Amino acid sequence: MQQSNSTRWFRRIALAGALLAFFVVVLGAWVRLTDAGLGCPDWPGCYGHAYPQADQGFAKAWHEMVHRYFAGSLVTVIAVLAGFSIVNRKKPDQPLAPVIALFAIVCLQATLGALTVTLLLKPLIVTAHLVGGLSTLALLWWLALPPDSRPRLAAEHGLRVFALIGLGVLVMQILLGGWTSTNYAAVACPDFPTCQRSWWPETDYRNAFVLWRGLGVDYEGGILSGPARVAIHWTHRLGAVVAGTVLLVLGITAAVRGSSRWIRWAGVLLFGAVILQISLGIATVHWGVPLPVATSHNAGAAILVVAMVTLLRALAPAPTAGMVK
Repeated sequence: MQQSNSTRWFRRIALAGALLAFFVVVLGAWVRLTDAGLGCPDWPGCYGHAYPQADQGFAKAWHEMVHRYFAGSLVTVIAVLAGFSIVNRKKPDQPLAPVIALFAIVCLQATLGALTVTLLLKPLIVTAHLVGGLSTLALLWWLALPPDSRPRLAAEHGLRVFALIGLGVLVMQILLGGWTSTNYAAVACPDFPTCQRSWWPETDYRNAFVLWRGLGVDYEGGILSGPARVAIHWTHRLGAVVAGTVLLVLGITAAVRGSSRWIRWAGVLLFGAVILQISLGIATVHWGVPLPVATSHNAGAAILVVAMVTLLRALAPAPTAGMVK
């Protein structure tokens, strides 16, 4: 399907939004890793102001507010996309439904951002905020990519199913990673490939995955015991083995058996993203969770999401005339 000029501009704006969303996700990880999540104890301002005051002298407050400024810019871009799609909704090549979903997600993100502060970094809320940020990135990247108009082959059905399974596995691993980070469990296993010098360390699964512990609990620095944090970290590692295996096989399969150049290159991108993320995960543990490497590990998760969305877009059913994509 030939794209109209307005749709080309729409996709350019979506691409700019995707790049901004990637930066916001990485910046959010940096704020979390520098323990600046409560640098401003109120929301949306900081100690009642639009920016930290000089007499407060809190570097962490600036970390948090810079993140909020960029997140606010992203909301503006998404609002522009929503208005653009509504105005041009009658054009057959203008996406609408995914843009409305995107706008709903970013509104939910704003709510979760406020709750992150007011509920004192509750892990369930912070993890949901991370997933919301990556979902925003995924939708923006999907909208930035043009649909492939070539007819789909029956042989691609199995690969599409495999890709959807890979997406599910990736989501579960991201949830585990978010839970590990928000419960300050990244340093629970300082050695690799063992944990606490054991292949099956002492764990406390009863407390490790309690989602809700009531209100008024300050989670900054974490509240779990050592064995509970080990349980979280070790589960994340085991999940990485499963997710890494599935996604590596998926990437190789797409790269070797893909029926188009787009699918093959998406497979190569996915394979490379998995290798990068595994390497960053090992380096994070080996060097004791240094800030640059740990932040890069979060960026690696965002790159994995982009790679997976690229493959799913390449494998999506071909648009037909009159169908809004």
